[in-house]
Amino acid sequence: MRKSVISLILIALIAADVPDLGAAQQPAVPEAKAEDVASVDAIIRAVYDVISGPAGQKRDWNRFRSLFAPGARLVPTGRDQSGTGRMRVWTPEEYATQAGANLESSGFFERELGRTSERYGNIVQAFSTYDSKRSLSDEKPFMRGINSFQVWNDGKRWWIVSIFWEGETPGNPIPEKYLKFNTGSP
Repeated sequence: MRKSVISLILIALIAADVPDLGAAQQPAVPEAKAEDVASVDAIIRAVYDVISGPAGQKRDWNRFRSLFAPGARLVPTGRDQSGTGRMRVWTPEEYATQAGANLESSGFFERELGRTSERYGNIVQAFSTYDSKRSLSDEKPFMRGINSFQVWNDGKRWWIVSIFWEGETPGNPIPEKYLKFNTGSP
């Protein structure tokens, strides 16, 4: 009998339209450009477009914020000098205010080199391989890596739920399969 009561309570809680308590702490999401959120290709292209630009150019951080679902996270990973794995977790707002200043002052251009995607229903996981330059005229990139995008469609538009990334190192080169476009049907 006790298991039945507990099961009914759990089912009622899951089925109820319970508000996300964390959402109350999130800033309002600016209105997105329809063309930025119409497809997985469009939303990933919009991220690269917003963060890229020459030194001294302000970025459109409201456009950036408009791409992310409430509660979204950006998570850079890597290793420190001792080889210990590290990661940092940012909200889109924290990324815009903390990383954004450096992108604007130093110049930063990131472009997609390849993508491998998988879709199930309304969710997509995309490994987007990138390279980064300080100026478009730079002969070689100063960095390459993979951005792992988790994207969700709510029936009206696409939202970025997270971007989780790691830069390439000599000991961890990007596999050739991630340097091609294999996007399936997202």
